[in-house]
Amino acid sequence: MPKFALIGTIEVAPGRTEEFVPLLMAHRARCLQDEPGTLQFEVLLSREDTTKVMLYEVYRDEAAFDTHWNGTSLARLREEATGLVATVSGIRCTLME
Repeated sequence: MPKFALIGTIEVAPGRTEEFVPLLMAHRARCLQDEPGTLQFEVLLSREDTTKVMLYEVYRDEAAFDTHWNGTSLARLREEATGLVATVSGIRCTLME
């Protein structure tokens, strides 16, 4: 079964990126530690638009992503980041190896 990848974009409320990023990095650490199906989780900050945070995530398979999406760490991040995030979008991909 092929690995599942996600390329995500989070638009942070203007002026709130410095507040949001530490919450996201803590979420990243929890996912890599507590979710065996989460293989890679990279956070990228746009140099051109300070409200954009990009994600590159790799999962063992789509079921592992579903576990992540419905898991406690993401629920915690959503709660902690209330009012900090304007939009979230993502592109689901199959990782070619």
